[in-house]
Amino acid sequence: MSTTEDPVENRAERPGPSRRSVLCGVLVALAVPGGLAACGTSGPPAGTTGGGTPTGGSSPATGGAPAGGVVALSEVPDGGGVVVEAGGRQLVVTRTGEVVKAFDAACPHAGTPVAAPADGTITCPNHGSRFSAADGSLMKGPATRGLTEVPVEVRGDQVVLA
Repeated sequence: MSTTEDPVENRAERPGPSRRSVLCGVLVALAVPGGLAACGTSGPPAGTTGGGTPTGGSSPATGGAPAGGVVALSEVPDGGGVVVEAGGRQLVVTRTGEVVKAFDAACPHAGTPVAAPADGTITCPNHGSRFSAADGSLMKGPATRGLTEVPVEVRGDQVVLA
């Protein structure tokens, strides 16, 4: 570019978005990934069970239950559980035979969402606190208390808030 050319004039001749608008778009996309996900197609996200809970169960999601429901009973494995979103909060729902319980999924230590139960234990991935899947009681800290139970009941084939 020679010193006699006007850079503003040359910029107008270039097709496509400016470098600034591309960078702003990237920053917005990084700042609101949940908002962008809402723009996708309907149906359960890839890598999730029919109830919308990611396989592995460490992240909550919605789906699999009617309005007011928490999760379909068939989505809660006997001897295990799932993490779901219901009633505006994240819950870990556990099942042992006919007994179904739900607990607030926020670890009482730092509020990190806990993982789905494995081998009868609910674990917080942040600092390693462990809780009993049967009753939410504390098995190992750094948390100083167990998970808060949330009343649920089984109606038909659905787990619902009581």
